[in-house]
Amino acid sequence: MPLRILIVDDSLPIRRLLCFFIERNTDWRVCGEAENGQIAIEKVAELKPYAVILDLSMPLINGLDAAREITRIAPEVHLLMFTMHVSEQLCRDAHAVGIEDVISKSETLGDDLLASLRKLCPLHLPATGD
Repeated sequence: MPLRILIVDDSLPIRRLLCFFIERNTDWRVCGEAENGQIAIEKVAELKPYAVILDLSMPLINGLDAAREITRIAPEVHLLMFTMHVSEQLCRDAHAVGIEDVISKSETLGDDLLASLRKLCPLHLPATGD
């Protein structure tokens, strides 16, 4: 059974790109999308994904605050942050609220995202170069 992932970003084109990329390059299934942290928290409770990819800057509830609440209600869910605002301080703040990795939107999407997903569940993704 494929692992389920929730994509959270206020940009529809980014959500669509991530969905396409993940489903084309892995055996994971995107189980839902959310455009802000508040909806993400509701969808985590409803859909019970294995992992959530969160943007940082979103309306209503940002990615860090959403991660804090998701970690409280579903501590088994793996969290990744996908943002334009990567810094050492953000990485420290992200890890403090349960986010396992911070990925820059300005870096190579494929390599960084797949490498981070491989860390979460290496048995569900082909090795690099396959």
